Amino acid sequence: MKQLIKRLVSHPLLVIFTSLFFLAGCKKGININQLPVDLQSSANNHPGHLTQTKTYTSAVAIAWMNMQLRLMRTATAIPNVAFCHPYAYSGIALYEAVVPGMPAYQSLEGQLNGLSGLPQTSHGLAYHWPSSANAALAFINKHMFPTTSIANKAAIDSLENAFALAYQSEADAETINRSIAFGKAVAQKVFDWSETDGYLQASGAYTAPVGPGLWVSTPLAFAKASTPYWGNLRTIVAGSVDNTKPGAPTTYSENPYSTFYAMAKQVYDVSQTLTPEQKAMALYWRDIPGVTTPGHFLSILKQVLEIEEPSLDKAAIAYALCAIAVNDAAISCWQTKYHFNLVRPITYIRTVLGHASWTSLIGTPAHPEYSAAHAVLSAANADVLTNLFGDNYSFTDHTYDYLGYAPRSFSSFRAIGEDAANSRLYGGIHYQPSIDIGLVQGRKVAQNIIDKMKFLK
Repeated sequence: MKQLIKRLVSHPLLVIFTSLFFLAGCKKGININQLPVDLQSSANNHPGHLTQTKTYTSAVAIAWMNMQLRLMRTATAIPNVAFCHPYAYSGIALYEAVVPGMPAYQSLEGQLNGLSGLPQTSHGLAYHWPSSANAALAFINKHMFPTTSIANKAAIDSLENAFALAYQSEADAETINRSIAFGKAVAQKVFDWSETDGYLQASGAYTAPVGPGLWVSTPLAFAKASTPYWGNLRTIVAGSVDNTKPGAPTTYSENPYSTFYAMAKQVYDVSQTLTPEQKAMALYWRDIPGVTTPGHFLSILKQVLEIEEPSLDKAAIAYALCAIAVNDAAISCWQTKYHFNLVRPITYIRTVLGHASWTSLIGTPAHPEYSAAHAVLSAANADVLTNLFGDNYSFTDHTYDYLGYAPRSFSSFRAIGEDAANSRLYGGIHYQPSIDIGLVQGRKVAQNIIDKMKFLK
């Protein structure tokens, strides 16, 4: 089965397998490996859902994740953090397109900020949930990446058509057409809702505050501040960023005996003694060039699903939860960045430490230093993955095999998050305290989301 899924993801025009298998749902803690017995029995007699979502494999979800990674990898002139947007709303579109076939579960309408008026299924009629998923994910990706290349648009159409062709043998034409229409309608509603979250205004005109210790544009590009209003976006889960913003960073000082000076000097000193492993870590998590930072977390989820081979319902839950956590963690982080506007290491090292030609191993992003985005996002992602699949989950990340980077192996999802976070010190773009505090911040966002979101009825 694993090989079949991998072949499908790599070659979307292959005939799609129709093997069916049953796996359980999830319990109140969102762990997707068990479903309460009382809900199992009630689910079997739910009217209008003659075949449940859990009947089907997650192949369609995995294939579309892979497609979205292609779209992210080849996108141009889009800020890194902005890729949270398509990731998050695609996960929600998938979940809402198949949740009517999950009788123990409920729509997220009413739980998610401003999401209302979702289409409803017709009572007593059959639906083919993979067709709904395929239609929803095709629609949302087309609309989230409207300027992608002609080749990518053709690939989207090919993937959608390949699944549609294979599904013709799994249900009658009326059921298939009804399912496709439902999936598209759900995706349209989710996309329309996504357009109102404020992301279109995230890159408006911005004048950075001026003063000692405050952020200024950095070498080598000296680009203007990137996405200064991303912190103003509507969170997907109301209250997800409550009580997550950290306190003020280390007090700025140019005194050689100060904590701030020592903090910046650490970045410089580390840069002078980097080991091959530290360089490899920094480059591995650079993510640009690559699949982007949100895309890297999507890639990790995709690989876990390829390993676990869950049913479609489980994949939909995981996609939605992980994507929402990364999205809202970014909002919390950007609120922090543009509130404190802390100077980047490269500026301090050049102007205060006196190393005028020093440069970081990886490029310094065009936004304030505190808190470290990789730390915040990776910690949030790690904690929801742990909640879904358990702690002490051994995993080898193959995201950048295509770039020739050696895969990285971990004993847990939290170890992945810490690896990603600490890579930014070795890359020369973050102070260690910003990384440590960012990890705490991301975990708080994840816990808020886990506490607030109720998938089970």
